[in-house]
Parts: sequence; C-alpha cells; structure tokens
Amino acid sequence: MCGIVGAYRFDVAPVEREILLTMAGELQHRGPDGVGLYLDGSAGMAATRLAVIDVARGDPPLSDSEGRYWVVQNGEIYNYVELQAELEALGRAFSTTCDTEVLANAYAEWGPECLHRLNGDFAFAVWDTKEREFWLARDRFGVRPLFVAELGSAFWFASEAKALLRHPAARRELDPAALAEFFVTWANPSARSAFVGIGELPPGCAMRVGGQGVGEPCRWWDLDFSTEARGRDDDLLDELRALLDDSVRIRMRADVPVAVYISGGLDSGAIAALGRRHARSRLTLFGIGFDDPRYDESRYQVDTALALDADLIHDRIGPNAIRDLLPTVVEQAERPTLRTAPAPLLRLASIVRANGTKVVLTGEGADELFGGYDIFREDKVRRFCARDPESAVRPLLYARLNEYLGEDLARVVPFLARFYGQRLTETDDPLYSHRIRFENGARLIRLLHRDFLDGAARDAPLEGLLRRLPARFHTFEALDRAQYLEVVTFLQGYLLHTQADRMLMAHSVEGRFPYLDHRVAEFAARLPRRLRLLGLHEKVGLRRAVADLLPAKVMARRKWPYRAPIAAPLLGGQLLELLEPARVAAAGILDPSAITPLLAKLRSPNARIGEVEEMALVGSLTTMLLHESFIAAPRPPRSVSPRKVVERKSVEPIGAG
Repeated sequence: MCGIVGAYRFDVAPVEREILLTMAGELQHRGPDGVGLYLDGSAGMAATRLAVIDVARGDPPLSDSEGRYWVVQNGEIYNYVELQAELEALGRAFSTTCDTEVLANAYAEWGPECLHRLNGDFAFAVWDTKEREFWLARDRFGVRPLFVAELGSAFWFASEAKALLRHPAARRELDPAALAEFFVTWANPSARSAFVGIGELPPGCAMRVGGQGVGEPCRWWDLDFSTEARGRDDDLLDELRALLDDSVRIRMRADVPVAVYISGGLDSGAIAALGRRHARSRLTLFGIGFDDPRYDESRYQVDTALALDADLIHDRIGPNAIRDLLPTVVEQAERPTLRTAPAPLLRLASIVRANGTKVVLTGEGADELFGGYDIFREDKVRRFCARDPESAVRPLLYARLNEYLGEDLARVVPFLARFYGQRLTETDDPLYSHRIRFENGARLIRLLHRDFLDGAARDAPLEGLLRRLPARFHTFEALDRAQYLEVVTFLQGYLLHTQADRMLMAHSVEGRFPYLDHRVAEFAARLPRRLRLLGLHEKVGLRRAVADLLPAKVMARRKWPYRAPIAAPLLGGQLLELLEPARVAAAGILDPSAITPLLAKLRSPNARIGEVEEMALVGSLTTMLLHESFIAAPRPPRSVSPRKVVERKSVEPIGAG
C-alpha cells in the first residue's frame, strides 16, 4: 500500500525532483514507512510506502526482471502468490515476494491484458523505458483513488488531489460543477474532483500518456447484470459461499496482523466469521458505538465477538467528538459530504493504528451487490403502485418501508403516498429508482451562490451520470438498474471514497473489501433476483449462504443502516461560526440568503427537521471547511527525503518533443 505521484513532461525537460518530493510529502499518511523516488529524464515517480507485504525488501519503485517496466502502486494484488508462481514457470525471476514486483512482471508478460488476471484493489502506474510512456490503471470499483491533471508542460498523477495542488501551476479553486454533482448524486460520475483542473481516472479504467499525448481513459471492466445464473438455489448459494470464503482467504494475506471491522450486522459479521478460519492467530475485531442509543449497535458487536471467540476492541463516540473530527474528515476526503458518518470511522481508524494494526477487512459492498438497501424496496413498491396509480390500497405498502413511523396508518400513509408519488408513473426514466434521492439532493444546489455556480453547472448535475451508463443498462431489469446506479454513485462515489479508503488511510490503515472481489461481485450480479430481493425481504441469498456463521439474534436483525448523529453535534460549539453571513459572503461559494433561514429553522426548538435539512447543514459546513483547508488558508508544504532512489541516465529519442 502506498501513496503515489508521478509526471510526464511533454517538453522533454527533466521532471522536477523537488516538486515530486513535495507532492509525496502530502501522501505520508498513505505510506509512513519510507519513500521511493524514480527519475528517468522527462518521467518521474515517487511513492510513500505502507509496508504490508515483504516489509524488508518491497520498497517502491520496483521493475520487472528485465528492467524495462517500472511500477509504483497504491493498493494490493491479493492473488500475487498464484501469479508469481505462474510467471516463474514462464521464466520470470523475482528478487522479492512483493505484489508490486509481480505486477511489473505481469505487465511485461501480458501487457494491458494483465488487468483481467489481477484480483485486487489498486491504482498504479507503469513506466515503459523503451516506448517512453506511462500506462495508468485503476481497480474495478475504484477502491484506490488516482487523480490526474495537466500542469505546466506536464501530465501529473497522484493518489490524492492535495498532492497535485502543491504544483506551482495548480489553480486552488473549487469546481462549481463538481460541487453540484456531489450534492445531487453523492458522487462524481463525470470524473471531476472538487478542484478546477484536477480530475480522476474513473474506476475500472486505464489510460496511456507519452509522446503521443494524453490518451482517453478506456474502460476495461464494468459490472454486468445482463445474464442470470441457472441452477438450483442451494447449488448457487454453495458457490457464492465458496467464492466469498476464498475472497476472505486471499485478503488475509499479509506479513503484518490483519483485523476486521465489525458493525454488529450480517455483512461484517460474515466476514469476521470467515476471517477467523483463515487467521494465523486469534482474530481481533474493531467496533465503534455511539452515546446516542438510536445509532448504537454495540451489543450486537459484543454478541458477534463472543460467538466467534474473537477479541473485540471497542470505542464509543459522542457528539463533541463528531464535531471536532469533521475538519479532518474534509481534509482527507477532499470534497464536501452530506453525512457525519465518516467522522466515527476516522476515529476508529486511529484506534486500529494505535493498537499496532495496519490492515482491516470490512463489509462494504454487500448491500449494493445483494439487494440490501431500502432504495431497492422503495423502487419495487413504487413500480407496483405505478401500475394502478389511483389505487387506495397499494400505497399501504409504503408503511412497510417506514415501520419506524408507527402504526397510525391514517396519518402516515397519505404523507408517504405524496412523498413516494413524485413522478410515480415515469417508470421508463433510466434514473427512476434514484430520482427521489436526486431531486432531494438538487434542492441543496440552492445553497450555492449564483455568482459561483453558473447556469450550466446548476442545470446539469446528472449529465455525467447519464453518460456513465453503459448501453446495456437499458436491457437490465428494474432491480438490476437500481443496483447498478447504487454501485456507481453511493458505493464508488461516497462509501469507498469518503467513508472507507480515505478515513482508513488518514491513519495509515489499509482497508480490504471481500465483497468487492470481482468474482463475488460478478456472481452476485448473476444471482436470480429472488435471491437478492424476495418480496420486500432483502439480501435473501447472502443470508442463506452464511446462515451457519453467526448467532441467531444477529441473523434475525432487520437491516440497520450505519448512520451517525447530525444536528445535535453540529449545532453546538464553534464550528457554526463558519456559516456566519459575513464569512459565507467572503468565501463567495454559498449563498448567505439560503444559509441564514436554514440555521434559523435548525435552531428552532419546535421545528421538524428532515433529512434534507440535515444534509444541507452538513453540506454547507463541509463546503466551507473545504474552502478553508485548501483555498483560503492551506497549510505549508511538507517535503520528504527518499529512502530509495532509482535514477536512469536515459537518452531521449531523436525528434522527441
């Protein structure tokens, strides 16, 4: 695991060593165990290393056995053991047992097709010393970030945008269109970052950069729901169980201890149970609880740990800690967020690191892939009601989606019918399942000042998502469409980015995600829909496949989404000073005339506060924190000294540049 940065100069001048090292200094949290530097005339790379595999010999950069291809990588290739054996049989020699050296030799042997052989979470760069070009690639789900920009006379890439912002030519400006897109979709399907001039290589994509210029990103993988698996349910679930078990097995590979995050629910509990079988020593679980009992799952975490005979390291978090952690959340996420949920995970990562652990397995991806979220049930009920929109009986099903509202159907159902009835009959809309969510998000755009957000950005926050949909999307069934949209928005754009990788790596902890093993994901997409959502029962197949692993009380729990308190933590303390009218006006991003009434309503003791108001509060605060951290008062740069330096005295080809 590393933080990586690199550059290719189009004018054939040498890459600036000090700029590389200054950028690498912004990535020390991703790799505190050493810094490697590679220089080859117009190309250069640096990497900060988190030593997990072959701790003594695996410092980047590493090359193939012939020295033609040099690689820096952020992430892990989990099937590196099998790949190394295959490559050795083909005559490749190795000086380490590090997965990055396996990657370099895999590219030397198979070229870009090596991607389809990799089982891992990665963002990497391959420098070809003969063709003098870079090849960049990112893993299937975009677990590991990779940002790109053309700055000065060069193309630059880095694991985080904050590294690219250290270039003298970088524009420290927030991108209006990106902020609008974040507010509406929670994601960046158009591959923007929060900063003008800096983009991302999209998940599942690769690209070339060299003397011919900057190539267009090419998608090498995407999730496909087109084909449904055939066979007996029991046989399919046996296959799913075997795939999930092997996914956990290879993700337990490391030369350092590996632990598991536990929430108290099915998804993480199953990972912990399988991880216990493959652990080399007694398994450690890490969990977080809340002082507010409405959000707390601590008792289920204890039940799971006792059932698995595992050690549980647990912490509780109160409202003051959530508020105090939010500035660091934004600095690490590098974008606004609409929830406070990343803050407890940032705290949990600090506890993991303080206990000497570098690697944790977590349960992200299960809900998206196996039909676990309420949004899938909502889509099913709305489509059922759309077949007879005048029915007085069908809307009673909306109460099943919101059982926490109580049993006063005469009061609740009319409200729910109005809420879920928005654009009810427009079932041909490709975004139908998510349209209500997106329209709620669109209400947040009013928070952005009109002088900051031009008309095009205001009116088109969904264009990037619509362009992202593959042609075959229109052949998917309704549940498949909803799941695909949830993967490319909420999972890729929010969970993996803001809650998972960034909060973990802020404290130099590597997250691994067994449900996102491509074999598991592809099989889940082919499961019969009755094994994903049966009636209104969610994750039916996954529940059956892992039923023997966990206590009955954990298996019997209905879905409990991970959330953290919002209004109570943020309405106290000094953080709200960021939203004072004069300060908001000076920043020029938010509209004071929208912020002032929002705060007045939130502070009113009798006001009914809904999800949109809470999202508006968090979105406003985190937007101002983003401005403060990166635009108004960025901290001084911090350069690093390389522990390993590889410098080639190559000769540029005649006519280059």
